[in-house]
Parts: sequence; structure tokens; C-alpha cells
Amino acid sequence: MLNKCKNHGLFIVFFFFFVQLIHAQDRKLADSLIVEYNKRNLTGIERLELLRNLSFNLSSDLEESLKYSNELIELALKDENFLYLYRGYSQKGQSYLLAGDLPKALDAFVKSSEAASKVEDKSYEGGAYLKIADVYSGIGNSANAESYYSKSIGILRLTTDTLTLASALLNAGDEAFLTKNYDKALDYFEESGLLFKKVNYPIGIAYNLGNVGMVYAEQGLDSLAEEYINEAMVLLEESEDFYPITVYLTYMSDIYLRRKDFSAALNYAQRSLDLAKQYRLKEQISEANLTLSKLFEISGNHDISLKHYKDHISYRDSIINLENIQQIADLRTDFEVSQKQIEVDLLEQKRKNQLILTFTIAIALFFIGILALLWYRRYLFIKKTNRIIEEERDRSDRLLLNILPEDTATELKLSGKVKTKKHDIVTVLFTDFKGFTSYSENLSPERLVETVDFYFSKFDEIIEKHGLEKIKTIGDAYMCASGLYGNKEDHAHKMILAAKEIVAFVEETKNDIAVNELTFDIRIGINSGPVVAGVVGSKKFAYDIWGDTVNVASRMESMSEPGKINISERTYELIKDDWSCEYRGEIDVKNRGKLKMYFLML
Repeated sequence: MLNKCKNHGLFIVFFFFFVQLIHAQDRKLADSLIVEYNKRNLTGIERLELLRNLSFNLSSDLEESLKYSNELIELALKDENFLYLYRGYSQKGQSYLLAGDLPKALDAFVKSSEAASKVEDKSYEGGAYLKIADVYSGIGNSANAESYYSKSIGILRLTTDTLTLASALLNAGDEAFLTKNYDKALDYFEESGLLFKKVNYPIGIAYNLGNVGMVYAEQGLDSLAEEYINEAMVLLEESEDFYPITVYLTYMSDIYLRRKDFSAALNYAQRSLDLAKQYRLKEQISEANLTLSKLFEISGNHDISLKHYKDHISYRDSIINLENIQQIADLRTDFEVSQKQIEVDLLEQKRKNQLILTFTIAIALFFIGILALLWYRRYLFIKKTNRIIEEERDRSDRLLLNILPEDTATELKLSGKVKTKKHDIVTVLFTDFKGFTSYSENLSPERLVETVDFYFSKFDEIIEKHGLEKIKTIGDAYMCASGLYGNKEDHAHKMILAAKEIVAFVEETKNDIAVNELTFDIRIGINSGPVVAGVVGSKKFAYDIWGDTVNVASRMESMSEPGKINISERTYELIKDDWSCEYRGEIDVKNRGKLKMYFLML
């Protein structure tokens, strides 16, 4: 394949479900349901169904959705209603999926399967196992994914739920495709295709045809691949489902490149890019640009190739931070594997050289001088290679330290995992730019990334200067903590100093004529208290902190004002002797009641 990263299928739950879910949610309906909820008139099944609908229609708001799904779970447990207990845990898992928290989603789906096993209709249990399998597939655990797909399919075959069975077969086929078991994938796709046709489900039929086409493309059966992919794209265009079309177009580009029809290959790749841009599909914009870059490189047009490659990098780096962490983790793993192979190769070559040396001495002393020269050159080569290996190891370690604290990175390298730690008192800071969302809609992706990088690079310098720990960025929000490793006594003071520098930098930027188009007003919120810190994921490592302290810090930021630093009562008590603050009173905070807040005097 021209484009290695295209070696993935498209399965129906992770992608199609989210699209349908987003469109199905109705905020007006949710508001009317909240009114009904507040009346407290409904009881029994009606109350359970109301909570389920509230959780579903608020799925994009994690906190709100979890509020109602947790209440649904609690009430279903009390009533011993296992059907609604299954639905509560299932909706909780879906909400975590939308938020990108796969470990918590998996935990909720496992609990939903336990509840579903006690429901008379076994289609619920089969559906629960399907969701578990999809999560395992999403995190790259093929063994567990295949096991749960098998369980799901076995149970669903005993039910009348044809659509869920077809979806399970399609997704199991996709997993077989990912592991290059193409014959097994085709068997699954053949059966799922028949079932989708039986229930007249166009989206399922389209995905099934497209995945069959990708299997044939991987097998080099280009004519069959083209036939199936074209048929899939026709159905998807009718359904206005454009993401898979952008993927299939790049496969068509590969097919025509193998036929040496460069013009057609270029046309398909360009269509993929145009469509991805039209519907703002960042991942596929990145992949289409990479395909075009390689095509123009093949044709010798290096300038255009370089432009597309830069666009590929720009979009690739704008995708969610967890993906970048996974790429760095993969780079580390690949490097260590290659390092071990180099060591094995060098040892094997050394053994051969020693045998040659012994044999040569036995034949004639004449060759001693030649062998000595060869050995010396080999020594220089090994010495140079070892130096390169050491440099690469240091580089890999530096990359790891860019995404994890030093103590955590050391623990991860030594044991392969990180124990979760509780910190009794730390200080957490959140920042947010006022009006950034509306401003960003008018920017090109390149300019948007440049703007965010301009501010966040300076923020990184400031927190490093004060010995703080950057946790993550989400869009235009920036989060860091003080007191996780070191600064145990003066963590709050360190954070205040950093926050003041951030505000000063933002204000200074507003007065700088050279960069005045990049200026924003910033809100800052700070809170102190206990947190739990650790690394989640077995492959895509993500260092994070959790706890009520983090939630309150976020509320401090949202209740702040432009150019102000809003601190909680807990932080105020730690710094009041050294810093002047303006008491704001007790302010009502969503889902928190009234909280005392203070503005730090700048």
C-alpha cells in the first residue's frame, strides 16, 4: 500500500453510532425532560425511562449525562430492575466513549453485560459484549476484542435481533482485517452483508461493501476492490455519510497507481482531500495530504510534494493529544525493538568474524595483517553504531519526558506500568481564552495551530520556570498542577507566580503591534486540594489527575473574568498572608452550590 496508515477498516459502532447519536440528541427535548424531572411526579418504570432519556439526550455533556445515568443505576439497583440497570451502565459507557475516556467506558460496559446476563432477552447481553469488543478493538487489544466478538455473535445467533448480529459480524470482520486475516474477514463480511440486506439497512450494506473492497485491495485484487468500493460510495453519498468515502477514495488512488495510471490516482487522492476539507474531517485531511505528497514525490514534483507533506503534519499535530502520545509511545517501542535487533546482529557478526579470524590464522600468517585492518574498521563501525544508539536512547527518553513527569517516566520504563498515587494537597490551574471559538472559525487550520502554539509555548516556559507540571491542553484550555513532584510546601505560591506571569504575557501581547491579530483576553481559575494522579492506557499512555479539586479549579476558571485570576477559598487560605485578594462573596456554581471566591490583586 502507498499509505500505511490507511490499513484500517471502518466498523459500524465506533463511527456510525457516534454520528447517529450526535444527530439524535435533542436539546429542546432534554430541557422539557428536565422540567418533568424536577416535578418529581413520575415513579417506577416511568421514572426509569425518564432518566434513560435524559442521559441519552445529554450525552455530549459528560457531567450532566453521568448525573442521570448514575441516578438510573441507583434506582434500578434498588428496584432490582436488571433491564434498566443494563441501560444505565450502557448509557454511562457511551457518555465516557464520547468524552474519549476508554478505560471508564470499558468498566461501564462490563457492568452493563453483568446486568444484561440477568435479563430474559439475551439480545441485550449480546449487544453488551459487542460494545466491550469495540472498546478493546479501539485500544488495540485484538485478543480481547476477538474473544468478545465471538461471545457476542454466539449469543446473538440465538436471538431475533438481526441488525445487532449483522453489526457484530461486520465489526468482527473488521478486527480480522486489522490483523491481516483476510479470509476470515471475508467470511464475516459475507454473512453480515446478507443480514444487512435482509433488514434493508443501507448504511450497514455500504460499510460492508467498502470493507470487502479494502480486503480485496490489500490482496491485490484491484478490479474487485474497485467494484465494491464504488458501489459502497454510491450508497454512502445517498446517506450523506462522507467520512468513509474519504477513506475509500485513497484506496482507489492506490489501485490506479498500481495500474500506473498516475493521473487517475492523483484525481482520487485530490477528491479525498477536497471532501475531507468540505466536511472538516481532520484525520482524513491529514491522510489525503500524505497520499498526495507521496504521489507528487513519485512524479518528481518535490515542491508540491513538500507542501502537501507540511499540510499533513499540520493537521496530524492538531488531532487529539492522546494520539500524539500514542505515536511517541510507538516510536519508543519501535526504537527499543530495533536496538535489540542491532545488538543481536552485532553479536552474530562478531562471532562470524572470530571464526573467520581463527580459520585464516590456521591457513596463513599472511592474512593476519589484512584481518587486523578489517577488525579495526569493524571496531570503528561498532563504536560509531553504539554512539548512535546511545544518542537515540537519550532522544527517546527526552520525548517521553515531554509527556510524563520524570518520576512517572522512570517508573514506566522500569516496570512497564505506573501505580496510581494520591496527593493530599496540590494546586491546580485552568486557563481559557475569551472568544477563541468564534475567532477560530475564521482561521485556516495552519493559522489556528500557529496561534495556539504561540501562547501555549510561552505558558510551557513559564510553568517550567516555576517547577510546575503541565497536565494537558483541550482546545484553547490549558491545565497544570503544582505540588505533584516537589514544591510540597510552597505549591500554591509557585502557582500564583506562574499565573501572574501568564496574565502579564497575555496583556503584553495585546500591546505588541507585531502580533496584535493574535491577541485574546484570558481567564484563570485556581484551586487547591487532594488529587489522584496516574497514567491510563496500556498502549496510548496519558498522564492525568482526577478528583473534586480538579473540578472546582475548572469552575474557578469558568466563573473568572477576562484578565483576572479567580481563586478558591482553599487556595486563598494558603496564600493570604503574602498576596492581596479581593473577596467576591459566595457565588452560585453549577452543580456545586455556593462557593467563596477571590480575585488576586494584580
